[in-house]
This record gives sequence, C-alpha cells and structure tokens, in this order.
Amino acid sequence: MKILLLGSGGREHAIAKKIAASPKTEKLYVLPGNAGMADIAELVPGKATDIDFVVKFAKDNNIDLTIVGPESPLIAGVVDALEAEGLKAFGPNKAAAQMEGSKVFAKEVMDVFGVPTAGYERFTDPDKADAYIDSLNTADPIVVKADGEAAGKGVTVAKTKAEAKEAVDNIMRKKAFGASGNSLIIEEFLDGQEASFMFFADGDDFVPMVPAQDHKRAYDGDKGPNTGGMGCYSPVPVMTPELQKEIIDTIIKPTLAGLKAKNIRYRGVLYCGLALTSKGPKVVEYNARFGDPETQVVLPLLETDLLEIMLAACDGKLGSLNVKWSDKKAVCVVMASGGYPGSYEKGKEITGIADAEKDGALVYHAGTSIKDGKLVTSGGRVLGVTALADSFEEAIKKAYEGVEKINFDGAFSRKDIGARVL
Repeated sequence: MKILLLGSGGREHAIAKKIAASPKTEKLYVLPGNAGMADIAELVPGKATDIDFVVKFAKDNNIDLTIVGPESPLIAGVVDALEAEGLKAFGPNKAAAQMEGSKVFAKEVMDVFGVPTAGYERFTDPDKADAYIDSLNTADPIVVKADGEAAGKGVTVAKTKAEAKEAVDNIMRKKAFGASGNSLIIEEFLDGQEASFMFFADGDDFVPMVPAQDHKRAYDGDKGPNTGGMGCYSPVPVMTPELQKEIIDTIIKPTLAGLKAKNIRYRGVLYCGLALTSKGPKVVEYNARFGDPETQVVLPLLETDLLEIMLAACDGKLGSLNVKWSDKKAVCVVMASGGYPGSYEKGKEITGIADAEKDGALVYHAGTSIKDGKLVTSGGRVLGVTALADSFEEAIKKAYEGVEKINFDGAFSRKDIGARVL
C-alpha cells in the first residue's frame, strides 16, 4: 500500500516508524516530515494544512491511505476533502474534530449525557469574563481556555484573579490565538493527577490504548510555564483496570453516544485528557488525534500492526481485531531548545543520536532539519528520547542514558520524568 502521513513532529515520527515497519506498507510519504523521517519515508515539501495540495498529491500518487497526525488539518476538514474524492483517510472528519477545535462544542457533547467534567461558563465579551472572575469566591486556581485551536497553548491555570484576567486580555483583546479567542471558557480547577487515555474509534466500536502520563511544566518538580509536554511514561499504575473500566463506562461510551446524538460518527483517534480527582475521573479536554509526546511511549508498546488497526477503523471493523500491547514500561524524555516554551534559537548542530540508538534508545525527531549537510535544531521541542524496559526504574535509567549521549547548544530537559511513578 502507498501511505501518506501528514505532520512533522515527534508524534508523526513515532507513527511513521510503526507504519514503515508494517508488511502492508509498500511506500511511505510524509508531508512535510522532518530530518529524522528521511531514512524511512519520502519527504514531501508543503503544508499539511494546504488541503487542495494534500488531495492533489494523494490523487496523483495513488495513495491508498492518508493518515492525519496534527489537529489543524483535521479541524480544517482534510478528511472530508479526501473522502469527497473517494480517498481513504484515518482521522475524524471536520464535524467530529470539533471535539478539539471548540472547547464549547466538546462541553455541549458531554452535557448531553452528563459526562463528568469541570463546571464552566462561556464568554464572548471580555468585560463580562473579567466581571465573572471578580465574582468568584474560591481559593483554587482559575482555569481560562481559548475556545478554539491554540496549538496546546490556549490554557492558563491562573493562581490569582489578576492572572486570570490577564489571560482573558491575552486571548480576547490581544487576540494571541486569533479567531480561536473570539470566545473562551472559564472552568473550575480539577484536583488530582492527570492522565492521557487514547482510543482508536471506528464510529461504532473503540479500542483503548495503554494510558500515559504527560509532564506539562517546563521545569523539574512541575514548576515553570506550561509546554507542549516535556516527557511522559506509560502505562500509568494509578490507572488500574477497574479505573479504566469506570472511565470507559462513565466517560468514553457516553461521549461517543453524545456525538451520535448530534449525527456524528467519530472515526480515528480520540484523546481523552483526564483529571483523577478526589470525586472520581473527570474530563480535562478532548483532542482529535494522538497526543504528543504520549504517542512516543504508547506506540512502542503496541504489538499489533498499526496500519491494520487504522484500516479497520476506516472500514468500521475495529470490533473484529484483537489488539495486543507489550507489558513493558516506556519512558520518553523531551530534549528542548534553550528558552522553550518562550523564544529560542534554531540551527544548533545535533550530535550523538547514533550513539544513543546503538544503546537501545528510540530517538524521535520533533524539531530537526538538515542545513549544510548537518542535522540541526528547528523547533522548541527537538527530540523525544524513549526507552523500554521491564521496570520503570530501568526504563528511566535507559532514557536518561540516551539523553546524556546527545548534544546541541542550549539543550535542556527535565531530570524528573517518571519520578512520580517510583
């Protein structure tokens, strides 16, 4: 089969490695891809959000399946455009992708069947949002979220009312996220650990993946600003089989039923971000695609052919598959550019990846490119260094041994990824 994968990050590199390893794959194209994918796929210059170009490429190259990695093309309707031309695509259509594209839409779907989530108010007027913040009588942080897509950066967990109002100003008046900030929601703060639980879905059936736990804050001890994720581990011991069943019964099944009630059949990956609160599991957010960096620990544990699963999801046949997972432990440590998630320099030469891989690390490229024949940094999150082992202690040790072998100017990573699980 000829496969086209859209995206350029660590998530897409993890997907690409699995797809390239499938006996069903004859040729893999990645649009636009990154330097780490060049040895397993043909890189296609262009933008994953240029839907006309994506459809033309898929038609001209007789692509059998297009896999959509990032959220932006999904929210823009690339699956609808491909299917309108009779082409197969893995990912939710535009209507279903609103689960990530609109926080308000996702809340409305959950409201239909009483899915446990944070209480919230929606605002389209920043002055009214400010007045609401002033009226709150709580010692808990105040959560402010841009309604629309914001590349994972549209959420502020404000410790003070002043900080919450600053977030409102940034989202609605300064338009930091453009039209995504035309409305926002202010949510109650959910206590407890967070966990990521992803599912393959085909419109009727779904298959749970192994849960993961992301580390969002930039610095050790969960300090510093929120990032796209500084590392993660899988599985999550606190996510017992009993708790997973409770989440499936009280959250996932009712959410998919809520979508069906809106005449939306969800196909692709549904990502459920959870807070494991003192009052039970509650939804923090839904995403319409694989998480990043969760994918870099979850997919290495997948023993069933990923391409086979994706084809079954497209064809409504997930129920007939027996999806198998390794019982090993996986840990991923992100190596980031100095200054991330703020401003950072690009073009720093990267060395040592071959040494890390030789000793068993899986190194996923997130922000890399080739310049003057050298591998250089081209993003905030540069690499995800993943290790698998029989115990978390060993997986953490192996991941950090891999990190130690890799160098680029200004590189930093958290030193406590997975520490909580120990």
